Amino acid sequence: MQIDILSLFPEMFAGPMQSSIIGKAQEKGIAKIDVTDFRRFAHNKHGHVDDYPYGGGAGMLLQVQPIAEALDEVKEKHPHTKKRVVLMDPAGETFSQSKAEELVKAEHLVFICGHYEGYDERIREYVTDEISIGDYVLTGGELGAMVVIDATVRLLEETVGNQDSIIGDSFSTGLLEYPQYTRPREYQGMTVPEVLFSGDHAKIADWKAKESLRRTWQRRPDLLINYPLSEQQKQWLDDIKREESDG
Repeated sequence: MQIDILSLFPEMFAGPMQSSIIGKAQEKGIAKIDVTDFRRFAHNKHGHVDDYPYGGGAGMLLQVQPIAEALDEVKEKHPHTKKRVVLMDPAGETFSQSKAEELVKAEHLVFICGHYEGYDERIREYVTDEISIGDYVLTGGELGAMVVIDATVRLLEETVGNQDSIIGDSFSTGLLEYPQYTRPREYQGMTVPEVLFSGDHAKIADWKAKESLRRTWQRRPDLLINYPLSEQQKQWLDDIKREESDG
């Protein structure tokens, strides 16, 4: 997968994009990430890429011309790839695991990271996706782009050593992940559930599924509103609610 990032602060990506899973993905040639400083495309001696909004208003807007010309350069470097251009924007679709699973199918992702008060509206004519990582304000789109890239790249085949760990991740199944344990078996009075030592794979699978459902009901009940529960899950959920009320 080819990933291009358009940013006024390319140095912000130096560490995160070269570390951990993303760094390994690049070493393996599974992903390639390039960052372009779109200030290079400013048509003035001061390198300004923003200006005051027509009609008045607070703050400054990113101009369409530097972004458009930066995109042209990316297209010239990769003329044969099918691109999805992602605008990091508070007004965009809230990012989710399902969106990451959609983006990972792309051949080429291009991220536009904004700054200042907002964008010249005409920039949106060049994009295919508008994404927000949450209902809060950041200084710019760089951190948001890193989040989206991280969540997407780790889904690329062979990026993570154990693909089963991805399948079981929270949100990948639509529910939160079940509790997990490792050594020691007992620590300061806290013990590991006995079922995990039973060797009965069917019982362990049922325990994991039920505890995943329990954690989702306790922490993110909103995820269950439209979730297609099986008959078994409905029974488990009734049991969980009864256990909690008796508890």
